[in-house]
Amino acid sequence: MREIQFREALREAMSEEMRRDGSIFLMGEEVAEYNGAYKVSQGMLDEFGAKRVIDTPISELGFAGIGVGAAMNGLRPIIEFMTFNFSLVAIDQIINSAAKTLSMSGGQYHCPIVFRGPTGNAGQLGAQHSQNFENWFANTPGLKVVVPSNPYDAKGLLKTSIRDNDPVIFMESEVMYGDKGDVPTEEYLIPIGLADIKRSGTDVTLVSFGKIMKVALAAAQELEKEGISAEVIDLRSVRPIDYATIVESVKKTNRLVIVEEAWPLSSISTEITYHVQKHAFDYLDAPIHRINSLDVPLPYAPTLIQAILPNVERTVKAVKAVMYKA
Repeated sequence: MREIQFREALREAMSEEMRRDGSIFLMGEEVAEYNGAYKVSQGMLDEFGAKRVIDTPISELGFAGIGVGAAMNGLRPIIEFMTFNFSLVAIDQIINSAAKTLSMSGGQYHCPIVFRGPTGNAGQLGAQHSQNFENWFANTPGLKVVVPSNPYDAKGLLKTSIRDNDPVIFMESEVMYGDKGDVPTEEYLIPIGLADIKRSGTDVTLVSFGKIMKVALAAAQELEKEGISAEVIDLRSVRPIDYATIVESVKKTNRLVIVEEAWPLSSISTEITYHVQKHAFDYLDAPIHRINSLDVPLPYAPTLIQAILPNVERTVKAVKAVMYKA
């Protein structure tokens, strides 16, 4: 076991899989000569060459389409978007081609492709570069959507995603690439669709995913100082969602707060709320609370960004509300 950065964990996952399987290649803007916009693919061009680490023009629709076609013809592409905000240019290829290939071919054609890159807010990048589309892609049958929160999970989940025969949306965060964590030297895989209880507790269940797990875990630490024991669940993937782990936790704690960066309407937290009230209603001692970004485009001013995004203060307040300690 050694401590490495999030970006290094992703690089190891891709490089190990490319050494194992010659049909895998990486394609996207600046992934080769520049070593990746966030240095995730640093050194990969030198090892694998320009036929397997491929720089593209600023044309997401074009290179996403090339990737889908390659996947349908026996290759296993990894398509990097510099940000998932740019995936909107390619969304027709993702949703109308990649996600539907297996169904529309009657099971004759798989589309083993990974679309990966950063999602969500990363500081003063403006409204057009600070959005979350996890719930958009999770609403699409045929896609899997993975959102890791730490280097260990990122490596294991990316290796699993690359080996999957169906298209996977793999969402990261610019502000997490430098995060460090323990990652084994030996090979390991993490199944898609299996949540992880990052912290056990008895009084309230906190559910989150991706970089907002930092908010949930920090809130749990603050609550502990006040004698409130929070169980913190990391979804790790939002399609499929591990409903069973959430429901079992709620049956123990009797309270649920969901923390998510996306806007509130039709969000992952909305889906979880529905599922828990359907399958664990009699166990709830308080209404479910959700913490989302406020329902506005993200501003540029740091003070307004802080006010709009989920944070520890809002999360602690929500937990106290479900504990009737507000």
